[in-house]
Amino acid sequence: MKRRNNRLQMQAVLLCAALTACGRQGPSPRADILGSVDQGAIEIDRSACGSCHIIPGIPGADGLAGPPLDRFAGRTMVAGLLPNTPDNLALWIARPQEIVPGNVMPDSGLSVAQARNIAAYLDSLH
Repeated sequence: MKRRNNRLQMQAVLLCAALTACGRQGPSPRADILGSVDQGAIEIDRSACGSCHIIPGIPGADGLAGPPLDRFAGRTMVAGLLPNTPDNLALWIARPQEIVPGNVMPDSGLSVAQARNIAAYLDSLH
């Protein structure tokens, strides 16, 4: 009986831990396709993405020129135009002017790898 109670307690602890983690950053199911979440945070900071966007987890990323990027992992569209796939997200991050010429987001000059790392970070925001 004691052993069963211990097992039930352990299951309850694991369930609580899983529920508590909801909404937090974590590895994306697409991270292996995208890039490095940690490196993405560094690239976001280096590229000053936060001067235009609010980006959770990035100090000073409190810009209001572009949309806030919170809960990005749950979005179905990139820029309201493209399906949110790894390739589309990385392309938009690196070269938005190719997608929508004249839009307010400038081409970043990022490499494909850098754009994929930023995409991985955004895809970790639940």
